[in-house]
Amino acid sequence: MTPSFRRIVTDHDDQGLSIIRAVDTLTPSLIDSGDAAFQLVWATPTVPADLNDGTDGMLPAGKTLHGGSVIRIVDMLPGKASPLHRSWSIDYGIVLSGVLELELDDGSVTPLSAGDIVVQRATNHLWRNPSSTQICRIAFILIEAKPVMAGGRVLPEISP
Repeated sequence: MTPSFRRIVTDHDDQGLSIIRAVDTLTPSLIDSGDAAFQLVWATPTVPADLNDGTDGMLPAGKTLHGGSVIRIVDMLPGKASPLHRSWSIDYGIVLSGVLELELDDGSVTPLSAGDIVVQRATNHLWRNPSSTQICRIAFILIEAKPVMAGGRVLPEISP
C-alpha cells in the first residue's frame, strides 16, 4: 500500500472571498499493469480551464490525457517499469521522493532523484524505479498539446 496525501481545493464564496472548498485524503491505487499506483488529483476537460465549473475535478482521466489537463500522483513500485508510451501532451514530472530512471526509445537512460523535474514533450519513453525497496513518488501534470511531428510526419500516440 502506498502512502496517502492531502488534496486541498480553493474556491470563492458568493462575495468573491477566497475559501477552502475541500480537504480530502487520497491514496494511490494499484493499476492493472502492476508497475505503479495512480491517484488522480484534478482534471479539466478543456484548456484553458473553466474556473466557473463547479465540478470536483475528479473527471475520468484514464492513464493518458485526452483533452484538457490532469494532475496525478504516481507511485512507481520498487523494481518496476512502465511500458514505452507517448501521448500528445506536454507533461511536467516532479520527483517527490525516491529514485527513478527515464528511458527513451533511443536507449538512453537518465537517472532522476527527489527534486528533479522532467519536461516531457511527447517522446516515446518509459519510467523505471531501480530501487529494490523504495517507492518513487512523482507528481505528473499533463496538458493537452497538438500532435508532435518529426521528419514531416505525425508521430503516433502509444498507449501504455
